[in-house]
Amino acid sequence: MQAADEKQRPLMSDAGLSAAVEAVAIDEYGEVRDGHVAAERALTLYLDKKELVTLMTLGTRPEMLVLGWLRNQRLVERIDQIKAIQVDWETDSVAVTTHRGVEGLEEKMARKTVTTGCGQGTVFGDLMDDLERIELPRRGIRQSEIYALLQTLNEHNQVYQRAGAVHGCALCSEGEIHSFIEDVGRHNAVDAIAGQMWLEGMDGGDKIFYTTGRLTSEMVIKVAQMGVPILLSRSGITQMGLELAKKVGVTLIARAKGRHFLVYNGAEQVSFDAVPKPHPQGSGSRHVSRIKSR
Repeated sequence: MQAADEKQRPLMSDAGLSAAVEAVAIDEYGEVRDGHVAAERALTLYLDKKELVTLMTLGTRPEMLVLGWLRNQRLVERIDQIKAIQVDWETDSVAVTTHRGVEGLEEKMARKTVTTGCGQGTVFGDLMDDLERIELPRRGIRQSEIYALLQTLNEHNQVYQRAGAVHGCALCSEGEIHSFIEDVGRHNAVDAIAGQMWLEGMDGGDKIFYTTGRLTSEMVIKVAQMGVPILLSRSGITQMGLELAKKVGVTLIARAKGRHFLVYNGAEQVSFDAVPKPHPQGSGSRHVSRIKSR
């Protein structure tokens, strides 16, 4: 993926807002507590003056969110098609203008799939046909690398630690976090990272994508479209998320917290290089077997 040069880059506003706002609560002892809550703002997206969707977001990276949403919805194929992205919080709207319009927009918008994203997400277009064309690279990952990454990521949940009620997503490679974004929905956070990758021409083939949210079909689809072969979450997975991961070849690692994780797909890509923890004897009918390291 090539970075957009200055001529290709859309003209964009810089309208990021604070992720948390002050709030007062009464605790279990009847005492007044000053604190913060996560911001939640409605941002209505207009593409060439046509209203498409209203996104609920923290509003910290609205331009990247919109850029990534357009990319992940497959509504715009090339970044040089976009002329401008202008966010206006006085009207809670963002105006996206293209140079020559979007071919087949009405047809794409007519076909939609309601997903299990926070607040219900929507994916437009012929979803499965697009997935058939995705070829992900094979990228190995070490058990020790997972542990180190989880420890580093714990230090980045700034909004969650301050106000809660948000999901975080990160684009990582070994020993480095390239981008960490929190939002009220995990699908917003992944879209914002996708927008940043698209704008900067970042390749996903050697990357790992982390999310605090569950691994649904929507998350697998978006990560696959970004070209990232490994998806890591501290939460669980859904059946369709697993089925799609197997279909497109995403290594799926869930329930990753501390020194625990479960590999649901792509175990052959994981090198188990840490000292194994002995399993307790007499565990009943629980099935335990060890996969040899590569």
